[in-house]
Amino acid sequence: MLWPTRWFKKGAGIAPSGKVPIFLTNTLSGDKEVFISHTRGTALLYSCGPTVYGPAHIGNLRSYVFSDTLTRVLKCGGYRVLRVINITDVGHLVGDGDEGEDKMAVGAEREKTSPEAIAKKYAELFIEDLEQLNIDTSDIRFPRATEYINEQIVLARTLEEKGFAYRLKHGLAFDTARFPGYGRLGNVDVAAQRAGARVDADKEKRHPADFWLWRSARPHDLQQWNSPWGRGNPGWHIECSAMIRALLGPEIDIHTGGEDHIAIHNNNEIAQSEAALGRPFVRYWMHNAFLTMDGEKAAKSLGNVVYLSDIMEHGYHPLALRYFFLQAHYRSPISFTWEALAAASAGLERLWALSRAVADESARAREASQSRTAFLAAMRDDLGTPQALAILWETLRSEEYSPEEKWGLIEDAEAHLGLKLTEPPASNTVAGADIPEDIARLLAKRATARDAKDFAEADRLRDELETRGYHVEDGPAGPVLTKRTL
Repeated sequence: MLWPTRWFKKGAGIAPSGKVPIFLTNTLSGDKEVFISHTRGTALLYSCGPTVYGPAHIGNLRSYVFSDTLTRVLKCGGYRVLRVINITDVGHLVGDGDEGEDKMAVGAEREKTSPEAIAKKYAELFIEDLEQLNIDTSDIRFPRATEYINEQIVLARTLEEKGFAYRLKHGLAFDTARFPGYGRLGNVDVAAQRAGARVDADKEKRHPADFWLWRSARPHDLQQWNSPWGRGNPGWHIECSAMIRALLGPEIDIHTGGEDHIAIHNNNEIAQSEAALGRPFVRYWMHNAFLTMDGEKAAKSLGNVVYLSDIMEHGYHPLALRYFFLQAHYRSPISFTWEALAAASAGLERLWALSRAVADESARAREASQSRTAFLAAMRDDLGTPQALAILWETLRSEEYSPEEKWGLIEDAEAHLGLKLTEPPASNTVAGADIPEDIARLLAKRATARDAKDFAEADRLRDELETRGYHVEDGPAGPVLTKRTL
């Protein structure tokens, strides 16, 4: 198995590996465990990727900021990270229940083109979104499911030969009853799942929990291939197992994904991989919580999604979204509102301003400090980004640390958090002489309203400033006005 040498780059920053172990919450055990890789000094990491029939929304993107943060922690800990994010470009059975519409065909019909063209367009857009979020895509492989059809067929045949799969009129299904550990990830109650399933869900299968490995093509299917079970298309779950085996080997260190993948998709991956190979599949399973909108999970099916392009069109730097994500722990749900994003953007602007000042004062010379040790411990304790950010803020505001100690922490923080702290974008804080007259009037009216404790009017004027492309944040020295430009 040959990998480009760039995929073996060590530490993303100057943070020392030291003696501090890395602790990760393993969904499989439910416990926080010390990370020990299968191969000394190398970490194999796979993340479930998008189905490329449309753009990824910010709820999807949270998963990749999480896995990128994990990658940074591993690299700063001295590991070489081999990283794969799959691209699902065949959509016949995309979905936990082996039901629903063909997403790639839906996308092709929507834009009057082919599934291949849709996949190319939105895979490229997905990678561009990752790059906007300061994720180094040159260190990641993005295999397409359609490039590994033969590997999926070989894996399905192995499962059939070993008695874990059975033929049906319309394809090949995995027999979950033959795999005793099915459902152990997340402690899924398979018996209750089977008992509660609709009788008419799929009368061909022996059990409702069974899932397709291969399904016969329907007359209108746009994507289909030859197989031992006739012409058809692969199930969604088998692509991940086949590509992991082909690109990373039979056993990997970490598999990440959204928490919605736990109950079915990831359990199906475990079942088919371990049944075929007769050995453990993944050492550490890690999952991020949902991003919500008005209390509901962000999902295209609910029509409550926001895209990174929307955020940029509103005038926010894309890293404001990354900072917004990092303010919450990856396993905690986070609720998106435009007000919360505005606050995150203002916070990031202030952080960049502090970083510029420290760069000048320290001449970019760094020294060790207790805060650097505390920051490193927070990040290695299951990616404690909220705690790490609190340490960063407290240190930069403190007079107890020298500029050189502060700069050392900023370099460590950049290596772990990826917020461009060592090379901040140009400031968009608006000085008094540069404030347009109409904006200055609104700002003055808001100050008058605040002085009169008419906070409803002050909030209304803040909203009006937002619609004009300006964000106002109340600081100790008075309001700070920033123009939301990239």
